[in-house]
Amino acid sequence: MPFRWPPAKKHTGTPADLVVVGLGNPGDRYVGTRHNVGAEVVLLLADRHGERLRKSREAALTAEFRVDDRRVVLAFPQTFMNRSGEAARSLVSRWSMDDRLDRFVVVHDELDLSPGRIKLKCGGGLAGHNGLSSIKAHLRTADFTRIRIGVGKPPNSSAGADYVLKRPGRADREALDGAVERAAEAALALLDSPLDAVMNRFN
Repeated sequence: MPFRWPPAKKHTGTPADLVVVGLGNPGDRYVGTRHNVGAEVVLLLADRHGERLRKSREAALTAEFRVDDRRVVLAFPQTFMNRSGEAARSLVSRWSMDDRLDRFVVVHDELDLSPGRIKLKCGGGLAGHNGLSSIKAHLRTADFTRIRIGVGKPPNSSAGADYVLKRPGRADREALDGAVERAAEAALALLDSPLDAVMNRFN
């Protein structure tokens, strides 16, 4: 019988100041693939702040730390990419983010950006990204903040799924490593600056 995540409990304490959700697929076979660069960002942030992502009731691995007195929550959904919205809905509920989706930051791979480039935005089109489509369906809005990490386009339009599920070559990997670092920095910059200011700095 397949494992079923228990239902999320609504958080009754102080809402999070920032929730950063890194999209990807769980399991060792997907580590280092283009589709998992979002997850790499939250793993990096957890490591930098002395935390480890742990299984939670929100169908995600989560960690929490503070920057001064502000609470930052990290999450890596464990529902596979095309069901990311299940975890996102639970995370929004637990951390009381319904009215603060500009503070709910989804980090994901982006085919329409060259490898290593990052761009921030709020809302807008989803460019066929299954993880984003699932989140929009469960939140009933696309008005959450996104950090897009460019992975480049596949060699032809029919190779998209295989392309993002593969590990990039050395040159692209180096570019993505730099992008993951900048995306982590951009996410935390949202604690101190409005989105427009962070966009001007990183886009």
